[in-house]
Amino acid sequence: MSRNARRGALAAATVALTLTAAACSSSSDSGSSSGPGASSSGSSAFQAQHKGGTLKLVAHAAAGSFDPQVNYTLQYWQLFQSMYDGLLAFKKVGGQESFTVVPDLATAMPKVTNGGKTYTFTLRKGVTFSNGKALTTDDVVASFQRIFKVSSPTAGTFYNGIVGADACLKTPASCTLSKGVIGDAKAGTVTINLTAADPEFEYKLAVPHAVVVPKDSPTKDAGTKPLPSTGPYMAASYDPNRALKLVRNPHFKEWSRQAEPQGYPDAIDYTFGQTVESEVTAIENGQADWMYDAPPADRLNEIGTKYASRAHVNPLTAFWYATLNVNMAPFNNKLARQAINWAVDRSAVVRLYGGTNLASPACTILPPGFPGHVDSCDYTKGGGTTWKAADLAKAKELVKQSGTAGQEVGIVTQDDDVNKSIGQYLQSLLTQLGYKATLKPLSGNIQFTYIQNTKNKVQLALTSWYQDYPAASDFLNVLLSCASYHPGSDSSINISGFCDKGVDAKMQAALKTSQTDKASADKQWGAVDQTLMAQSPVVPLINPKMIDFTSTRVGNYQFSKQFYMLVGQLWVK
Repeated sequence: MSRNARRGALAAATVALTLTAAACSSSSDSGSSSGPGASSSGSSAFQAQHKGGTLKLVAHAAAGSFDPQVNYTLQYWQLFQSMYDGLLAFKKVGGQESFTVVPDLATAMPKVTNGGKTYTFTLRKGVTFSNGKALTTDDVVASFQRIFKVSSPTAGTFYNGIVGADACLKTPASCTLSKGVIGDAKAGTVTINLTAADPEFEYKLAVPHAVVVPKDSPTKDAGTKPLPSTGPYMAASYDPNRALKLVRNPHFKEWSRQAEPQGYPDAIDYTFGQTVESEVTAIENGQADWMYDAPPADRLNEIGTKYASRAHVNPLTAFWYATLNVNMAPFNNKLARQAINWAVDRSAVVRLYGGTNLASPACTILPPGFPGHVDSCDYTKGGGTTWKAADLAKAKELVKQSGTAGQEVGIVTQDDDVNKSIGQYLQSLLTQLGYKATLKPLSGNIQFTYIQNTKNKVQLALTSWYQDYPAASDFLNVLLSCASYHPGSDSSINISGFCDKGVDAKMQAALKTSQTDKASADKQWGAVDQTLMAQSPVVPLINPKMIDFTSTRVGNYQFSKQFYMLVGQLWVK
């Protein structure tokens, strides 16, 4: 997910970075993940003595719609882990085990038959929504229909393999999936039929877009009116201009500590509209417990020295990148797109983001350590497998060959310090290349949906992508396939508008190979990555790490590689 650029990290680098990185704690980043259905040990028992209190979170901006089947941001996906449930879930623990899929609203992992095309789940009994209504198989069926009716951002990539999904994508309002998702109320089962085996399907059932909501939920984006939940928390109120308040779901009873553990805080207050400076001060003074945004550069020294024990740095399988609109001038010209890739000084972007301890230059779409990643760098001076330096002279020559010099280019970023500073750098760079570049910073509350909609005619945007689950397709197929491009929609995650049927065929071949030979499939994905980089619809900039800064009131910090800090598992005094 990048979901409103998932989450920023640190601002411009100073000497304080060395102190910060040395002092901060860091989670391990070892090994590759286990498969979706892998078994693992249970998490620790609930410690009742730490229950209670109000956890206070702060952010510069809200993240838009609070509809779990629509929202695509880390900011709210983190919260949804303690609110909404699907048939399956990623295990709510820290570290590598957090990539493990476990049963959630289903009593067990599905029975898979019909050559991997049929999944049968038995629904748990006794689960109740926060509005007091019992969960039924009808709710499950309706929720899968709703994925298409609300035009969920991943409807065409994650769930298009369900029988009947093709019709639902064409005419969402009449979606039934009558032969694709079948509920049997008497037996308490739900059967999902696919058109072809999908080794990643269990992952896709464990992300928020596949959660189960009441069958009478609106068949349009619920926006600021939160839907009833099944997890330990429910939304009491939401005003994206001011605040979000979560309280305990009075009907929740823990059924699986692995999938949906009881939460510790009695309430979670999330306040919007503060500056990052005031957020840091509030945490230092105990007025807030955690900030979503990146601490500004001028506060790094104090965080890394006086408050070192409360800073947690974690490596991420993610990349920040610039999208180049291949359907608009000047970037409908491949030479112009390649010129930007040659021109960008990725070490400068690393510095703006927070320095080498918190980011590294990116040359590929798939991040290092991720399935399918190949050490390769098409756009570095002198060649090689890793990025060394920009080649501005080559970039200027390509711009000249393209005949696009002098054209206007708008750059859309979020308006926080980190995003804006990188945007200013890109504006300066494009000006050097001969373009008339302008910068348009937008609130993080709207930027991610804005840059997806072709009606807004965005030529270049700064955004980011953080894995939904550990598979190469989650970057390449989701971000740059024809199925992810939906002109005129706020849910068109293929922001570059890149659609190449030849590349699509290679991705489909890799998906098919992954059914029987994951190692060979990963090689195919690596080749797809290199093919895409030759076409240059995006400019990989950096691979980030994340810092979580917490107050003295907070304990039991756990970092899930899948959904990051486990908000509901924090202890608060």
